[in-house]
Amino acid sequence: MFEIRIICDRSDTDRITDALSQAFTVGRVSQYPTRGGERLRLYVTAEHHSNTGPWPSPEEAYALAPSILSEIGWTGGQAANQPYGTPRPRDYWLRKAALLDRIALQEASADAAEAATWEAERLMSLDDAGVICDPRHYVRQQYAHWINNQ
Repeated sequence: MFEIRIICDRSDTDRITDALSQAFTVGRVSQYPTRGGERLRLYVTAEHHSNTGPWPSPEEAYALAPSILSEIGWTGGQAANQPYGTPRPRDYWLRKAALLDRIALQEASADAAEAATWEAERLMSLDDAGVICDPRHYVRQQYAHWINNQ
């Protein structure tokens, strides 16, 4: 558990409180005016979300996913159709990370898990994701969000 202190404009308190509750499991938010009275000090106790919190299970994340063979074909086709060094869209990296995660879940080998984690970390870096979590959980969350909005 840790405590967060934020000084913000009064108009931003709801937005900040919502963002904190999405990023962490939060306790009560205490509000105090700053010395000048124009801004607020927010104090909140927080904990990292547990892996069972906002993270979908693999079954939930990949419920609507195409077959693994289909995704291998799609990612291979995308890689083959673009010249080497050409930037690829986020969807490519997300689908590739999800594919490797799904393979690692079936394979249960250290090499498959390492490849899935490495690709998940690449996605987190690409997204500039300011979260601290298991990278593969992040991929599942992002994939579930992506596929449900297709």
